[in-house]
Amino acid sequence: MILDTIFEERRKQLEREKESCSLSTIMSKLKDVDREGNLFLKTLKNTKELFIIGEIKKASPSKGDIAPNIDVEKIARQYHEAQVQAISVLTEERYFKGSSQNIVKARLQTDKPILRKDFIFDPYQIYEAKTIGADCVLLIVAMLNPKELKDLISVAQSIQIDTLVEVHDEEEAKIAQEVGAKIIGINNRNLKDFTVDIRNTEKVMKVIEKDNYIISESGIHTREHIRYIESIGANGALIGESLMIAENIPTKVKELRGYDRG
Repeated sequence: MILDTIFEERRKQLEREKESCSLSTIMSKLKDVDREGNLFLKTLKNTKELFIIGEIKKASPSKGDIAPNIDVEKIARQYHEAQVQAISVLTEERYFKGSSQNIVKARLQTDKPILRKDFIFDPYQIYEAKTIGADCVLLIVAMLNPKELKDLISVAQSIQIDTLVEVHDEEEAKIAQEVGAKIIGINNRNLKDFTVDIRNTEKVMKVIEKDNYIISESGIHTREHIRYIESIGANGALIGESLMIAENIPTKVKELRGYDRG
């Protein structure tokens, strides 16, 4: 499965990162972070409309290059102007052509909560996320066992950084709840064959308790998709490709919301 291949490559990337910046160095940087804790969750709780997360993504395994000439600073400014509630930044290098520096660049352009979207399995990555300006990290149930998930959530809680726990089916959703996830992302993309079915959100959320926050991920391109997500009671949507290829991001966000935000 492609996830296993990406995971193995990500382990190698992490080894290189640790060689260039040790854990002790990362930990020493934490004390210098002057940013409100748990900002992602606080913003989600206080948002009355659909919580839109705009994604900065150069490429993906399923689509190849999406925005090969991406200007991270420009995109971050456009997302800020578009009044999305949060920004997701890919940091995996090989398959998504991302970089941790992209979060640093985005943070300089906006005070919006930033999600570090990556294949996270080591506390180092969570500590690093905090030091480079992220407010939330992605944890994928399919690549972690329950103990690993619970431990990583605990690490994140200890430094007041939020976790978006990603699931793909009902069984994974049950695991996410058992380990204490509060924000659950439901991926509409099947990681085995890359097919996308936006109705997967509605299917999976039936086993999720009402006190959790639900974010629909993948396959969201039109106003009709947003209207559907709103109608089933999801709290938010993570949108990447359709915004990355848009001629004008603020205009596309207005189109998705169905009104002019002025």
